[in-house]
Amino acid sequence: MSLLTLFERSFSHGVHPEGHKEQTADRPIQRVPFGERYVMPLGQHIGAPAKPVVAPGEEVVRGQLIAEAGAFVSTCLHSPVTGRVTEIGPRRCTDGSFRPAIEIEADPYSTQQLPPRPPREWESLSLDQFIAEVQRAGIVGMGGAAFPAHVKYSLPEGQRIRDLLVNGAECEPYLTNDHRLMIECPEALLRGIRILLAKLGAERASIGVEANKPEAIRALEGQIRPDDPVEVVSLPVKYPQGAEKMLIKAVYDREVPAGQLPRDLGIAVNNVGTLVAIADWFDRGMPLIERVVTVSGPGAAYPANLVVPLGTPVRDVLRFCNGLKEETREVIMGGPMMGTPLASLDVPVLKGTSGILAFTERETARPREYPCIRCGRCLEACPYFLNPSRLARLGRARLFREMEERYRVMDCVECGACTFACPSSIPIVQLIRTAKDNLRHQGGAR
Repeated sequence: MSLLTLFERSFSHGVHPEGHKEQTADRPIQRVPFGERYVMPLGQHIGAPAKPVVAPGEEVVRGQLIAEAGAFVSTCLHSPVTGRVTEIGPRRCTDGSFRPAIEIEADPYSTQQLPPRPPREWESLSLDQFIAEVQRAGIVGMGGAAFPAHVKYSLPEGQRIRDLLVNGAECEPYLTNDHRLMIECPEALLRGIRILLAKLGAERASIGVEANKPEAIRALEGQIRPDDPVEVVSLPVKYPQGAEKMLIKAVYDREVPAGQLPRDLGIAVNNVGTLVAIADWFDRGMPLIERVVTVSGPGAAYPANLVVPLGTPVRDVLRFCNGLKEETREVIMGGPMMGTPLASLDVPVLKGTSGILAFTERETARPREYPCIRCGRCLEACPYFLNPSRLARLGRARLFREMEERYRVMDCVECGACTFACPSSIPIVQLIRTAKDNLRHQGGAR
């Protein structure tokens, strides 16, 4: 199918940060060598934590189920290596807190080859059976949110999915893991799309890719068959293009009303990595036990795109990349706009880890904050048409309920566009994030 160039179609507002993708955009995906110790947190996805089905001292093989889903909005965990379960207990997570996890010591004599498995039959599965298979595979949204993928395919009675929207925008600066997946694994991506189209009964699929990835667009177009109801849509480079509501507006020129989900419009949105994971499960029997991670930033000694087993300590990944430059001051998991600063390099790579970025004093120095000058730039930046400056003032005054009831703070996705646009260097998104955390701890936001 011919390339659709839709520069005249996009979403309103947004910002244009520097891409900084040149460090890794042309770096082929490499595999990180297997290490000694792996930590698999039970709650590395949105929803209920998984429940262990193994015990300390038990031998496990690569790809074996080690924790089952704790609820419907939850997913399974599998061993990333062949080895032995050493402990189940609290381990440090990315935000510095300690949460339940399964620790596995890798067998130093194992080849760590995935045991051969025949392709899994999917054509004859009912939708409910297919949903159970995706949950069993441990597949989540791979763009960073780690929302269990199978939940998106479970629809209320009377609803159906007509459009499958594939998110290949990768609008966060520095990150190129999706870019390389589209270039190097287009067959698996299209295979995942075809499986999902068939099982959801969707009429078409659209792959949204920002125009700064022409090689990825060509690779995908080269895999689309004449009878595939699949199109590649080239999108303007703008942040946060990869937010699902923004992507829907850009590709289909439709808006998802506040309080509704894409499925209410008959649309399912999946990241490219999620669809590759679906193909891996049904074609090779490989659950989600590894993912592609971008290591980049001014403090990275060897920027790279890497296949990393889940549970690998960040320190081991950076060691493979020749460590950090001496001037590094901060390491972020994810992208610079929405990522999480790490409290320790000993935290593990998770299902939602898209990047490990190292920054120096120049990028992390806290700029002097000035009073709000009511310039309106944060309003122009916010793609959800909120009033960020007012939310920030209310947050400082700890008027959290007013933020929720009058100004819809829970609609904020914390993309950081407002903070990026603010000439007074007000930490708007941090104030909003604190308010949302307080609302949740006060009994749950309404």
